Amino acid sequence: MSKTRITLNENDIPKQWYNIAADIEGEFAAPLHPGTKEPIKPEDLEPLFPMELILQEVSQDRYIEIPNEVLSIYKTFRPSPLIRASRLEKELKTPAKIFYKYEGVSPTGSHKPNTAIPQVYYNKKEGVEKITTETGAGQWGSAIAFSGAMFGVKTKVYMVKISYDQKPYRKALIESYGSEIVASPSRQTNSGKIMLEKDPDSPGSLGLAISEAVEEAVNNKGTKYSLGSVLNHVLLHQTIIGQEAIRQMEIAEEYPDIIIGCVGGGSNFAGLAFPYIIDKINGKDIDFLAVEPASCPTLTKGNYEYDFGDTAKLAPSILMYTLGHEFIPPAIHAGGLRYHGSAPQLAYLVKNGIVRAEAYPQTEVFNSAVTFLRAEGIIPAPESSHAIHAVIKQAIQAKEEAKEKTILFNLSGHGYFDMSAYSSYLNGELVNPNNG
Repeated sequence: MSKTRITLNENDIPKQWYNIAADIEGEFAAPLHPGTKEPIKPEDLEPLFPMELILQEVSQDRYIEIPNEVLSIYKTFRPSPLIRASRLEKELKTPAKIFYKYEGVSPTGSHKPNTAIPQVYYNKKEGVEKITTETGAGQWGSAIAFSGAMFGVKTKVYMVKISYDQKPYRKALIESYGSEIVASPSRQTNSGKIMLEKDPDSPGSLGLAISEAVEEAVNNKGTKYSLGSVLNHVLLHQTIIGQEAIRQMEIAEEYPDIIIGCVGGGSNFAGLAFPYIIDKINGKDIDFLAVEPASCPTLTKGNYEYDFGDTAKLAPSILMYTLGHEFIPPAIHAGGLRYHGSAPQLAYLVKNGIVRAEAYPQTEVFNSAVTFLRAEGIIPAPESSHAIHAVIKQAIQAKEEAKEKTILFNLSGHGYFDMSAYSSYLNGELVNPNNG
């Protein structure tokens, strides 16, 4: 009988992050300066990021060493388990084998500390006193607040207003770590004030929250900005997920036919998938599926073009799939996926047919989330539930075709702070926005 839970020893934590830029043919298009529209130079990013992160952002090295100070905190929750979803397989009566990498074991309940810890570490090392950031559903804000507490760095989180209102206990967790948190749009920045003048009832967006956090960082000495997804160095840090998964799947004596993850900016999908991408480049038959909300269909309906990473056009312009930097997504419960753009590395892979994308409405997603919950016992975050819906569709297809298939997906976080969303679903009150 196959093992249900495959764990590694803390000595098996990867000692290096994997950089996919080293293995992709051609060069990724350079970000453009928001003011000059010229290719951005490392020194242009210094008002926002510490130099070590800037160097990682542009690095072509295949592997980058993980500092011991970062590893020591990783060891409190890594390696994360790989779990065989045998009960879900039985429920679906599928010949498919389903495995999930469970990132909800981190202190804040998601994959986000994988990059928050090194980002705060490098800022601390450079003498930064305060870090500003944005958060959608609160997972990233929680991770930065936690990491700030670990290294003694002040943090401030601009939380998208709709999530700020929907998820009061995320707010409480962030404050418990000692971080300041405000609803975005706020009246503390020009970016926020302008939006509130246009729409006093604006639900906010990740793009706008980024604008507010960037604006505060560049206007205050000793303050830097931190981003939870999209940028190369963020995706780089997340690759410890996939590196661990490769070892764990080898122990299980299985290899995935398809790898699935939800996508907002792209970091948790990249964390699991990127270490496997080289296999496909080298001819391995493996499918990569990125899943997003139908109400924010960046990869499936966005344009592949240069666009600003934030609403107020303060951040660099990057080549990506985008719905437009002024796009304000509907107030779905998967707040972490409500982003108008995508990670440029992921966008490049989608554009070149290495990764494909699908989009689903939230009512279908929650239906699959509850199916998973009642089979496996873990309540998934609304974001991860998009991946679960894709997994169930793949498993049913395998049953219809009477074909064996090995499915690997990233359960990037738990949903214990999202119970209001589940209550709405169970009470029949959850609806799909007009566009999905």
